Amino acid sequence: MKFEKIGVVFKPKADLKTLEKVLFSLEKILQRFGIQHALIIEDFPSSVVVNNSLSDFFVKKEKNEFIEEIDLLIVLGGDGTLLSSVRLLEGKKIPILGVNLGSLGFLTMVQVEEFEEALVNTLKGKFVVDERLMLKGEIYDEKGRVIVEEHVLNDVVVNKAALARIMDLKLMIDGNFVSDYKSDGLIISTPTGSTAYSLAAGGPIIFPSTNVLVITPICPHSLTNRPIIICSNSEIEITLNKLHTDIFITFDGQRGYKFSSQYVLKVKKSERKAILVNPKLKNYFEVLKEKLKWGER
Repeated sequence: MKFEKIGVVFKPKADLKTLEKVLFSLEKILQRFGIQHALIIEDFPSSVVVNNSLSDFFVKKEKNEFIEEIDLLIVLGGDGTLLSSVRLLEGKKIPILGVNLGSLGFLTMVQVEEFEEALVNTLKGKFVVDERLMLKGEIYDEKGRVIVEEHVLNDVVVNKAALARIMDLKLMIDGNFVSDYKSDGLIISTPTGSTAYSLAAGGPIIFPSTNVLVITPICPHSLTNRPIIICSNSEIEITLNKLHTDIFITFDGQRGYKFSSQYVLKVKKSERKAILVNPKLKNYFEVLKEKLKWGER
């Protein structure tokens, strides 16, 4: 696979010195490989493009044109930037190379100091493609109409506003009653999302290529309500047992919708997949050890 049309998405509030350093490296390496322009959809901060060549090398395009033209997307930011970039692509099978300008970075596994080597490897074809399972979440109103549809890489979460009381949820899987949950919420996560909110709520770490989903309760009132791992082909249905106010469904922590007692949330595997580029600098377990500080005292 040879990449010739490169798109770049960056974290809006990235450290400007780091962003500028990475952009200059990107320009230099792409030109070495005969690529004369890269595409962007947002303007760079003015201080980054003053008195240099970046404003000429990076060409701004409208969203639809940007998606249609690129064959590789380079994401400069944290995991949140990568999640929003996956949503931006709207199911297009465009590989994503994530470079971590944020803090944790499970998804943007390439660090700034590794960027040049990672990009060169990618342009030389020395990489593996990692296809990640995604979720499709739909909210149905009291008349059975779909009022919300979202596709996410990490998770779909039922949660409450700050002053809401404990919620009473009903969980069904493939039409079978599983349990009622008195809790602060419920997380439906992909293997990729297992190291995000689900992990913080006590869920397991799941290897990214595993075809499963995990359902993790948030602060359940019963200690016997534990995370459940299910087949990725299952369909999950969640309703509220009682009248609640200020309940929200959030998608990858970036989009949220109010959830009524008359509504139904259905979640299943999406037909979309996120295509992540791994430039063979480290494996998944090395990423876990680095991010979670395994083996350190």
